[in-house]
Amino acid sequence: NHIDPIHIPIETEYTALVVRINENGDPLVIYVGKRLRNKNEYASMPSFDAKQLNGDYTGLFSSAYTPSGTRNLLEPAIQVIHADGNPSSELKYVSHQQDTLDQSHDIGLTAIHLKDPVYPFEVTLYYKTYYKENVIEQWTSIKHTESDVVRLQKYSSANLYFSSTNKYYLTHFHGNWAREMSPEEIQLTAGIKVLDTKLGTRADLFQPPSFFLSLHQPLNHVDEDYGEVFAGTLAWSGNYQIQFEIDPLRNLRLIAGINPYASEYFLLPDKEFITPSFMFTYSCQGLCLASRNFHRWARKYRIPQGEGNRLTLLNNWEATFFDFDEQKLVNLIKDGKKLGVDLFLLDDGWFGNKYPRNYDSAGLGDWQENVQKLPHGIGYLVNEAEAIGLKFGIWIEPEMVNPKSELYENHPDWVIKLPNRSEYYFRNQLVLDMSNEAVREFVYDVVDRLFTQHQKLAYIKWDCNAVIYNAYSATNPHQSHLYVDYVRGLYSVLDRLRKKYPSVSIMLCSGGGGRIDYGVLQYFTEFWPSDNTDGLERIFIQWSYSFFFPAISICNHVTDWGKQSLKFRTDVAMMGKLGYDIVVSKLDENELLFSQQALQSYARLKDIIWHGDLFRLVSPYRHEHDIASLMFVSENQDKAIWFTYLISNRYCAGSNGVVRLKGLDPMRAYTIQEINIYPGADISTIIFQNSLSGDYLMTFGFDPMVDTRRPSVVLELTTHI
Repeated sequence: NHIDPIHIPIETEYTALVVRINENGDPLVIYVGKRLRNKNEYASMPSFDAKQLNGDYTGLFSSAYTPSGTRNLLEPAIQVIHADGNPSSELKYVSHQQDTLDQSHDIGLTAIHLKDPVYPFEVTLYYKTYYKENVIEQWTSIKHTESDVVRLQKYSSANLYFSSTNKYYLTHFHGNWAREMSPEEIQLTAGIKVLDTKLGTRADLFQPPSFFLSLHQPLNHVDEDYGEVFAGTLAWSGNYQIQFEIDPLRNLRLIAGINPYASEYFLLPDKEFITPSFMFTYSCQGLCLASRNFHRWARKYRIPQGEGNRLTLLNNWEATFFDFDEQKLVNLIKDGKKLGVDLFLLDDGWFGNKYPRNYDSAGLGDWQENVQKLPHGIGYLVNEAEAIGLKFGIWIEPEMVNPKSELYENHPDWVIKLPNRSEYYFRNQLVLDMSNEAVREFVYDVVDRLFTQHQKLAYIKWDCNAVIYNAYSATNPHQSHLYVDYVRGLYSVLDRLRKKYPSVSIMLCSGGGGRIDYGVLQYFTEFWPSDNTDGLERIFIQWSYSFFFPAISICNHVTDWGKQSLKFRTDVAMMGKLGYDIVVSKLDENELLFSQQALQSYARLKDIIWHGDLFRLVSPYRHEHDIASLMFVSENQDKAIWFTYLISNRYCAGSNGVVRLKGLDPMRAYTIQEINIYPGADISTIIFQNSLSGDYLMTFGFDPMVDTRRPSVVLELTTHI
């Protein structure tokens, strides 16, 4: 039956995604881009649902959720085998609703209901809009009432279509341990480009689920306020797949969701399968605005206490590794007080008795205090910290187990491993089966017991160091469910913990940046981007993470890695959530004084860094420049913090003159004052500039005077009262 075309505009303040229901009831994406002032004009846009190729094939190129097995021969978004064995699907429009979810009308929800005309099989496409932040969140619901299970072989979260240009440039990110988030840009050509992972747990180790699409031309790193940019990220902490297909019409099809690899899902009648969310934003004003859209959205709606406070800390790991005892830790706690941080974090090595955690091949899973190292227990250390005005935090890795542990001896069926195959270890450990309810209870109890026994415990560092080898569950009735059920099981535990302890700070760590996505970050206040804390390397790593994640969520520690000065390493760490992993007692008088003063400055300025707008000024990836430069501007534009770093040590390297600032009020006058000044620095080189207008600073610019003698400069901008 033919119907009159229906247009469903899904809009934020500046962005629109438009779905057209054609005369056959097929849902088609006809537009993704800048919002039109008159929404009625979307009906004038062309569709790509009935294009003839050599007179033979008519395909649903722009389908909003591409089915498989019938006339569609393109890459599908969904692939199923019905209860009677039929491997095809068609999805036709039934109805749609558009609702406002909050009184301020900032959040909207569109639901488009589709159904197979032959089978009682339903799909609902959900689009959640965040109006002011210009972010759209998309996910899919699948359910049926067939006589038996339906086998889901592919079940994507999103299926988008771009037809505004014939040139698409993809920036994706890759790396490894200590080399996270290295960007690479390619022009998409005919065929399919796939970003994916099959690692299971530490899924983002080699390839995170985040990307940019630059339309018409390569991504502009010279001026991040220029160009059309689409930014996307999948909120899923397991195997994912993102496909970019240039179709025969030279348009771009994008399909994102859980990786179907080894993950056929058996869906029972009357049960609902909900995919993870795919988040995206569009900017016609370049890359930096796309980043700020994500930052504002994440702080307000996704990351716990995203608009609140964070704790500076001193971690013991690089000071002691596994070699510590109670008195050594008490001394380090006192050092933290001397330094001026808010919290002391006890890292790996505090647990295990039959198999003491004195190295990384034993004890993991046995979460009892080691009586040799800590004869008075964790509570004693919590009280020691509280007595001198510090909070206390602790490291855990509850999803993992060492074969050399009591947990492994008592519950081998809790471990993910294949029968009749040799065990294979990643960092001397195996992964617990989070699809197993008993394991989920165990993991929950590990964390809950720490908080119930030590009610003043203020911080958790949750680590995840292993990938899944030899994937097999001893208890899951469907082995192909393991990868999906693992992540769902993890989320269920984290959800219980977050509901019981809504305000506690929890750091997400995965041997560095092995697990960073907006699925898991709804439970964590912050994340550890990399074990590589070399000051120079961290500029690049933190820069890339800033494309998608706000500064308040990115943990940056001052350590002894790298050859840079303490000032340089501190200046780099301050452009996020500051912490320390150093031996305070080994600092000389000037180093200690500088660090104390830097923490005092940070306490005064952190609100601008954490909650202000980020403007990247000079990219470290621009090879023609010797510097990297960025700034944070307060919401009312009365204050700003400007960081500039020398990234080249070649002869005469430096800032090469002025840098144009961004985000200021052109009508206001600003005072520029250098901060983080090292004791004994030449006073004549210190920057102080009174009364320059925002117009001048953004039009002409200012020279931060970075060179080999001043390799890092931090400037504070304030307006005249």
